[in-house]
Amino acid sequence: MITPQEIKKKAERKYVSFLQQLVDNKPFEKLVIRGDKSYTKTSFPEFEKEIQLIISQSKEKIGFGYSLEFQNVKTKSLGFQTLPTSIFFETENDFLKFLGRKNEVELFCKSTKFTLETFPDLKVWLIKNPKKVIANQADWESILKVCQYFKQNPKPNLYIRELPIKVHTKFLERNQAVIRELLDILISEHIKTEEKLFEKRFNLKFAEPQIRFKVLDKKISHKFFSGLDDIAIPVSQFEIMDLPIRKVLVVENKTTLYTILTLPKMSDTIAIFGSGYSIINLKNVEWFNVIDLHYWGDIDVQGFEILSQFRGYFPHSKSVLMDKQTFDKHFEYDNGTPTNISAKLNLTSDEQELYNILKENNWRLEQEKIPFEYVNNNLDLD
Repeated sequence: MITPQEIKKKAERKYVSFLQQLVDNKPFEKLVIRGDKSYTKTSFPEFEKEIQLIISQSKEKIGFGYSLEFQNVKTKSLGFQTLPTSIFFETENDFLKFLGRKNEVELFCKSTKFTLETFPDLKVWLIKNPKKVIANQADWESILKVCQYFKQNPKPNLYIRELPIKVHTKFLERNQAVIRELLDILISEHIKTEEKLFEKRFNLKFAEPQIRFKVLDKKISHKFFSGLDDIAIPVSQFEIMDLPIRKVLVVENKTTLYTILTLPKMSDTIAIFGSGYSIINLKNVEWFNVIDLHYWGDIDVQGFEILSQFRGYFPHSKSVLMDKQTFDKHFEYDNGTPTNISAKLNLTSDEQELYNILKENNWRLEQEKIPFEYVNNNLDLD
């Protein structure tokens, strides 16, 4: 026979649909709980104990909660007995007091009512996500303040913490997930749907990644940077940089970037710290399409995979010092990091052959282990 605890569990499962009906303004209907219709007790005292337990927590005894309807039913072992054949909540008050959710629902109704008055477009979202409203109940008023601001200013072009919204400075950062869902609906025509980062998606300023580069031409460093040759600027500024550059060398590791400074100076050339897979930050540099691009990475599977990624952005890119001759001459039998990538890479036949050897044996030659003299004699950017 079903117990009061089991009735509560089943009632809890109906809570979300109840909340959804509230948002949809549907009246409460008698809510039936399906009970266990098999009665297997062979001892009358045990049977009587179960019956009394379920009655003790019913509306008849405590003034709210589930109601019971009884019928005289023939049991297998105890003959005819008066048993509860229907368990139901007759009113909304009975249901909520039984679950201990009355105050929670009052706040939920207040929040959803104000939300629908302010943003009718959110009705479908509210119906689908009542538990998110409950989970964010304490902050719901502030969440709507943020939504109201963006509705009126869909392209703020400000940093998150300088938005003129009367909420805590870190509030939006802490509540980005639910705010994002709401703004996707409310200002859908203004968002950048392809962007995942909140700031980019909703037209905000943000702390951009920095592109660090070395100017290898003294004339350029003196004319444009007061003699400075080790520079870092935001991606957006790097994308529009206008310098008389003909060649770019992208290196994978920071140590190698330092080494570049000791190389003979190269005219019209800069070297960029690619920082491994962060090379994605360079993908929108359109002026790369009209200059010579060279990539120098570790001779391991990741180095060639990053080269392939870079060449996916700029097909004319060439690799330097990532050949079998360099590998055979300087390899010290270091282990690499295994890869799970199986897709076809943007590599030349020679690069692919070396990549296969590295992958099969899990080998690695880090670029900083190549002696400077060898680099100086073999780094060819022509």
